[in-house]
Amino acid sequence: MTSVLASIALLIGGFFSLVAAFGVFRFRDFYTRIHAATKATSFGVGFSALAAAIAFNEPAIWGKTVLVIIFLFITLPIGAHLLGRAVRSRDSSPTPNQDK
Repeated sequence: MTSVLASIALLIGGFFSLVAAFGVFRFRDFYTRIHAATKATSFGVGFSALAAAIAFNEPAIWGKTVLVIIFLFITLPIGAHLLGRAVRSRDSSPTPNQDK
């Protein structure tokens, strides 16, 4: 049963990572790219870490997995916010290839 749950969590994590990659590739705007890169990737890595914790099923690994997921959900939005502020403060065009 644990291998089935780990496989499902890994598939969900892979799906979110794939969606993030497509979002970064398809979106034209810098801000939407950063959104795709941080939001979907945090879920992708979070579910992949959860799959590892389910597969090994040891208390030490569960503790590290919880810390990794907390760290991801705290740092990724802050990093995206700081990148957005840096682009905005430079007053550069975030969409160089935008068709008008």
